[in-house]
Amino acid sequence: MKIAIIGLGLIGGSIAKSIKSFSDDHELSAFDRPEILEAAFNLKVIDKKLFSADEALESDLIFLSLPVDAAIIVFENLADRLSAGQILTDVCGVKTIFQEIWDSKKRNGFYIGGHPMTGKEKGGFENSDPLLFENSTYILSDAAAELPVINSFTEILHKLGAKVTFLNPKVHDIIAASVSHLPQLVSVSLINSANFKESTLNFFDYAAGGFRDMTRIAASDFKIWEPVLRENKKNIIQAIDNFILDLEAMKKSVHKEEYKKLSDKFESARIKRDEIPKSNKGFLTQVYDLFIFVKDEPGVISKMSTALFQNNINIKDIELLKVRAGSGGTFRISFETEKEAERAKSILHSIGFSTSL
Repeated sequence: MKIAIIGLGLIGGSIAKSIKSFSDDHELSAFDRPEILEAAFNLKVIDKKLFSADEALESDLIFLSLPVDAAIIVFENLADRLSAGQILTDVCGVKTIFQEIWDSKKRNGFYIGGHPMTGKEKGGFENSDPLLFENSTYILSDAAAELPVINSFTEILHKLGAKVTFLNPKVHDIIAASVSHLPQLVSVSLINSANFKESTLNFFDYAAGGFRDMTRIAASDFKIWEPVLRENKKNIIQAIDNFILDLEAMKKSVHKEEYKKLSDKFESARIKRDEIPKSNKGFLTQVYDLFIFVKDEPGVISKMSTALFQNNINIKDIELLKVRAGSGGTFRISFETEKEAERAKSILHSIGFSTSL
């Protein structure tokens, strides 16, 4: 199969790397900026460089992996130029607009709307990862469920490591507004509202891990989010209104000291939170933290990292949380899987470190 990827950012680059990791049977081409194509070609992530989006029409399967606004323009251009049997798919976080464009076109090929529910705080080809889709949910538009090419397409997604599910595009956009788009805006708001304007104190100096985790996605690039907010405006506004109503209710309960109502809210949230599948990746790649208490002495970081390296355990992130000169401190080390975090804990404990998950 000839596969073309238009846009080798985080998602497109990860698709390319993942396909290359599981198969040499596919001829993989891509279109992006010249320097990105050169890097991907030199790393043998792609077999062929495309110099226009139109050249993707020579492929059997086209992944459209651009930001929403750019993707819409290219989609409009390619949709009614497909040949019989060709597949065009996108990876955008809104689905209704693409389905409406497709339904308005005279077409010969097939369109499969897609949205992989995974990602990282930092985008770009340099951050792409062949394991990005492992255990992620990959949403496809339900209009594609009965297409004659759907099995061959979903077979590729399964090889990426993704779990496929089908949703109506309009339902997808309603759900995405609440579980993806709203959290992004709330994360930004938490950061921007955390300081008194008249205060000279930096509140973030006192922020603990919970605040850091809740605001992790606040670093996302607005250029990626602007077209999402524009195209899913109605649903996002409704999600914000629902959030405000719930927050106002809790504010009222705090003011009136209605602790039973607040207790019920907490319990309801706990139950619903536990219903989220722990094996699913969300918009961000899930990481598992291990806390290590160390003495303030030379070589302590090297001792930890060497022990993990020798056991083939990869560190995804490391941060010094607290330190007292002459005494010691606490490191937070993040791992990709819970199993790796457990292994790391056992290994570090065996060489004298005190740890906790």
